Amino acid sequence: MRETIFATSSGAPPAAIAIVRLSGPSAFTIARGLVGDLPVPRRAALRALHDPRDGSVLDRALVLVFPGPRTATGEDLVEFQVHGGRAVVLAVEACLAAQPGARHAEAGEFTRRALENGVIDLTEAEGLGDLLSAQTETQRRAALRVAEGGLRAQVDRWTDRLIDIAARIEAQLDFSDEDDVTSENSDEIVAAIAATAAEIARLLSAPPVERLFDGVRLVLAGPPNSGKSTLLNALAGREVAIVSAISGTTRDRIEVPVERGGIAYLLTDTAGLTDFPGDEIERIGIERAADAIASADIVVWLGDDAPSDPAHLRVHARADLPGRDALPSDRVLALSAKTGEGLDGLWEVIAQRARALLPQEDVLTTNRRQRGLLSACLEHLQAATGSDFLIVAEEVRGALKALDAVAGRSGIENVLDAIFSRFCIGK
Repeated sequence: MRETIFATSSGAPPAAIAIVRLSGPSAFTIARGLVGDLPVPRRAALRALHDPRDGSVLDRALVLVFPGPRTATGEDLVEFQVHGGRAVVLAVEACLAAQPGARHAEAGEFTRRALENGVIDLTEAEGLGDLLSAQTETQRRAALRVAEGGLRAQVDRWTDRLIDIAARIEAQLDFSDEDDVTSENSDEIVAAIAATAAEIARLLSAPPVERLFDGVRLVLAGPPNSGKSTLLNALAGREVAIVSAISGTTRDRIEVPVERGGIAYLLTDTAGLTDFPGDEIERIGIERAADAIASADIVVWLGDDAPSDPAHLRVHARADLPGRDALPSDRVLALSAKTGEGLDGLWEVIAQRARALLPQEDVLTTNRRQRGLLSACLEHLQAATGSDFLIVAEEVRGALKALDAVAGRSGIENVLDAIFSRFCIGK
């Protein structure tokens, strides 16, 4: 028999309330040993929790019972809402661990059982993982769309469409001599496949979800003593870099994550760029600065000379210094990290560029695993051309297999079911 698992599903104690969940075939039996008669399913009731080993009272808690399979895990599930002190939680967990057939759940095991029992699919599980790690509003919204089944629904639509196409093709290949099977036009089938391929290609062209969670890479660059470290501290809102009038103070990349306006950024301060490095360490710092600039999403250029890339965001830095009060025509804005002049304007320009790099709020996002499988699906569909139904059928099978892998399903036996249900083939 499968083991029954338990874990504290709320935050780490101490807290006002702790929720201890118990899931598996022995959940109700174990719960009865602690509370006696179980409450009506899905209706909270106050119960005293007793340790079955000696009858001692552990706590008084709200108990909720959820009969499977209509539960979060697809199994019988019990929740104990106990007081959130460390001693209470440890005592309840120790009691549960002593019950036959029960053990502490492994990381993510409740969600894994939900997946195995068909409560959610793999995309929803991945979305839930992203939701749990979301730290910004944009991350939360993107993860919630996937966790609530947005990608699953889209994959299901593509799968249903391709199953129908596969069924029509298989009918032509195996049952074309039957009177109730109509002849198919290969051009129509290829056009239907192409339409699905175009939809998948549009999803793949959208920015990936990793960009939301990794943060927009924002690099501050310029010659020595151009104000990069001062600006880094101002943008971060704290002292993260040493500021000095001595040239070459910053020798290495300094990175700091920042959240602003619901967008995650990774700010990078770099060594000052010069053609005449003073020593080997400065030379290495300049090389690393060049690497950071090359991999940046947005570069803020603080130098008076023109940057190597016209796409860099060129600002008029140190505007508080004498003789620098006039804004040159080739700069985006005047900026003084020391006084704060222009900082809000700089953030607005940065945010405008960042939003263009991030997934749109009403567009589904995909992770690296999903994109790899969807790309494989797209390749199969793009190869499903011509009038040879054997070749087209094989490519559609490959596409369906890739879609099943996206959702965590296996096999395409449902193609056969579709043939017999949509065409009156059987005699």
